[in-house]
Amino acid sequence: MTVDLFAGIPVRDHATAAAWYERLLGAPPAFRPNDVEAVWELAEHRYVYIEVRPEHAGYAMHTVFVSDFDARIAEIAERGLEPAERETYSNGVRKAIFRDPDGNEIGFGGAPA
Repeated sequence: MTVDLFAGIPVRDHATAAAWYERLLGAPPAFRPNDVEAVWELAEHRYVYIEVRPEHAGYAMHTVFVSDFDARIAEIAERGLEPAERETYSNGVRKAIFRDPDGNEIGFGGAPA
């Protein structure tokens, strides 16, 4: 069975949010279905998208686990974004939390170093 995941992020301003997510994710959107949405493919059949929904902006919380945690965080830093928070859990799993201009939380998690 194939499972597609579309994780939505409500934003206030399309242009501002799209530019920020391009920096975070390191690429332009995979596609723009209309004037108020932009979609990035994180992995096959796994997408994150922004949608202009001002009344809901700032409440999204998503975490993406990656196998290249240190490299990913370093690449994001090279594009001018730093985590708002860093966490290390008791089992050694690490998480870097970024917040977009609306306050939506996008975390990257990775296995212990």
